Amino acid sequence: MSEVNQRKRPKSNSIDVEPTSKKPRLESEAKEPEVVVAEPLNEPEPEVSNDLYLDTVNRQFLDFDFEKLCSVSLSNLNVYACLVCGKYYQGRGKSSHAYFHSIHEDHHVFINLSTLKVYVLPDGYEVKNNSLNDIKYVLRPTFTREEVAKLDSNTKYHYDLHNKKYLPGFVGLNNIKANDYVNVIIQALIHIPPIRNYFMLNTTESNTSSQLVERFGALVRKMWNPRAFKGQVSPHELLQEVSNASDKRFKLTEQSDPIEFMSWFLNTLHKDLGGTRKRTSSIVYKTFQGEVKVETQSIGVKEEQNIHEDHWLFDADREVKTIQSPFMFLALDLPPAPLYQDEMEQNIIPQVPLVTILNKYNGRQAQEIKGELKRYHITRLPNYLIFHIKRFAKNNWAKEKNPTIVNFPIKGVDLSEFTDDPSVEKVGSQYDLLANISEEGTATSATYKIHVRNRATDQWFQIQDLLVEEILPQMIFLSESYIQIWERRRAPVNGKAKAP
Repeated sequence: MSEVNQRKRPKSNSIDVEPTSKKPRLESEAKEPEVVVAEPLNEPEPEVSNDLYLDTVNRQFLDFDFEKLCSVSLSNLNVYACLVCGKYYQGRGKSSHAYFHSIHEDHHVFINLSTLKVYVLPDGYEVKNNSLNDIKYVLRPTFTREEVAKLDSNTKYHYDLHNKKYLPGFVGLNNIKANDYVNVIIQALIHIPPIRNYFMLNTTESNTSSQLVERFGALVRKMWNPRAFKGQVSPHELLQEVSNASDKRFKLTEQSDPIEFMSWFLNTLHKDLGGTRKRTSSIVYKTFQGEVKVETQSIGVKEEQNIHEDHWLFDADREVKTIQSPFMFLALDLPPAPLYQDEMEQNIIPQVPLVTILNKYNGRQAQEIKGELKRYHITRLPNYLIFHIKRFAKNNWAKEKNPTIVNFPIKGVDLSEFTDDPSVEKVGSQYDLLANISEEGTATSATYKIHVRNRATDQWFQIQDLLVEEILPQMIFLSESYIQIWERRRAPVNGKAKAP
């Protein structure tokens, strides 16, 4: 027996009593009764040592990224983590799993995963010691407004318990089985300042009962944690809630389309945050929602004069229906890939400029869709613009992929010719790339990675699950871009453009 365990345990003036039913109550539901023991006359009160057993705490084994479930009962009620081995157990009364674990394994320090209170078992007394504050912070990181305001100017690397350096906000995410389609979306969203700042400052005490909102917020704060024990994070808790909230539509064991997940995730967050159809009703709509004018005209009999240089044209004599439609992202159509190639062209990959596929929204170029002509023009630009480059198409036999490379500038894409938004004069119409999600593989076996920009240094990072590496901006163009997020520049002030 170790020297620590040979020490005499302090006596306690109270006895913890917890219900012995199979389903323990939460500490917040019922206060544990206190039984007072009479003190002998002329005998001093025993002192309780708050540092007893604290030298057995092993931070290397602590991982708070997984669901807060008892490893024995699988209950999420009144769960404690053993700070010696890292396992989760329910309760701390004499009939609890944590109590039995403390006796059988000689592990004595436990933290309540909800209240962050630390107890020594089997004695049951609470430990109040500042040396445990780093553990509490890793379990539930918190940020002040001043700290959040400095995130985009931080260039300092930090070190984890293994002395490996990492840059907060640019950390890898575990791919548990096939959840890389979720990982890239999470990595993109945590680098969008209004989304990031909202979820870092609005903790679990916010006015929402949504587990999806709370778990996403917790993940955002962990990914920006400057005092992490390890330089990567597991999205396990969020993935479990995504599966539950989507009725198993999105799973961590099956690959899915990241644009479909992103659409569902943003709309569900909007709804869970109390959002309505109003553009300012949630941080999601405030950040991403724009508006596009959609004009529709029936084709009738197909006539040659309706086609000009391979593009459909509206007939000035036919009725045009116009609606204003809100959008969260804009779909961009790639030109058809060549069906056949000769020996000289078999290694040539087709390419197209971004401005060419953006012409879909110039208000002049029409498309034929199910017997109707449609043309689009942006009437309100959001501060953060999401492009979905449509690479996949389904025919009667299989799903096909278009490998065309999209060429684009990293900064200064001007959308003035694609919009009649009156705010452009005040706010500006130029956008800088903030995140680029690319697809690798085939239509039936795809993997995803993301390029994100460090706003403090303009350094680009390529992140694919746990792999995080610096990358030259020129290398981004070689990837098959699938989703892009662009950040609007503010109109120049004193000759300098500012991000929103």
